[in-house]
Amino acid sequence: MSQLFDVQQAKRILEAALLTSSEPLLLADLKKLFDEDLGSDTLRKLLDDLAADWQGRGVELVSVASGWRFRARPEYHQFLERLNPEKPPRYSRAVMETLAIIAYRQPVTRGDIEDIRGVVVSTNIIKALQARGWIDIVGYREVPGRPELLATTSQFLDDLNLRSLEELPSLDELGQLVETGAPNADVRDEAEQAEQQTSLETMVPDVNSVESNLRSAVN
Repeated sequence: MSQLFDVQQAKRILEAALLTSSEPLLLADLKKLFDEDLGSDTLRKLLDDLAADWQGRGVELVSVASGWRFRARPEYHQFLERLNPEKPPRYSRAVMETLAIIAYRQPVTRGDIEDIRGVVVSTNIIKALQARGWIDIVGYREVPGRPELLATTSQFLDDLNLRSLEELPSLDELGQLVETGAPNADVRDEAEQAEQQTSLETMVPDVNSVESNLRSAVN
């Protein structure tokens, strides 16, 4: 077989695996598709070429925290939503402030969050974000009581189509990503469900006042 045919065949194999997978695939997973021992650089080159092949189409190949995956291009989300005409998710001010603090200042304890917000953090908020797969316990602070340390997860990055925390956008853009990147999610504090729900876009001015402090704490 010619080298060109080998490359095209490899790209078809990658394409088939990625299109049929419900989860992002790591390079280590994709290497298992081939009898040959493909190096990581070679595999990345194949993936970059495959992504270029899909330019200008309705879906695109992207790299996120948990690996590579195909996704619908953002400009077509408004049309796809017509197939599932549900109301866009709304998040309480408390949930979004808590998520923003964890994202930009992780790892943090509930006490850290309360110090920044100036109010007690409801257990329901933490549980809801954990159930969504956006935050998790990553350790314990070695102080009396050993409070849990909270941080965002790879699922959080995947839902926002980010590869790492270094790609976190500004807080107003974060709100837009959360609402468009995780449809059908309804993360609310049960105690606040009767209150008017607010998207992050409308509460950003309040949170932006602490953005510089949160940003400076990102590792």
